Amino acid sequence: MWRDDDELLAALAGAVREAQAVPREFVEAGKAAYAWRTIDAELAALIFDSAAGAAPGAELAPAGTRAEPAVLRGLTFTSARLTIEVQIGADGLLGQIAPPQPGEAEVQLATGTQDVVAIDPIGWFALRPAPGVAFRLRLRTRAGEDVLTCWVTP
Repeated sequence: MWRDDDELLAALAGAVREAQAVPREFVEAGKAAYAWRTIDAELAALIFDSAAGAAPGAELAPAGTRAEPAVLRGLTFTSARLTIEVQIGADGLLGQIAPPQPGEAEVQLATGTQDVVAIDPIGWFALRPAPGVAFRLRLRTRAGEDVLTCWVTP
């Protein structure tokens, strides 16, 4: 225990000085090591985004049977063994993997939260509501595939 506040403040000041004295290279090495935490997942490349080139707020795909046009965004990711098709709409995020197989889809939000949903035997998964912040998907199949997409901004 500290005898008085001055002794506590002196100890805290010393701790701050020591933290500031950590070499920059050491901090960079720590950040680089943290970045490798998902190295076991294969990265899936974004090969199609229906929003590419569209103006913010522009209609992306009008629905011909509705009074108001619906906004639907389509994304396609591919890896060595999987293709991931994703549609993001007002109701949620729908996805399918090919070749179809069961597993789980982990939705990682930029806020640090995540949600895991099941991928059914024909490769479909759904998340409701759709993410309102940047997100990425990590898909793990029962066959052992582990695929991570890039970050997607809604």
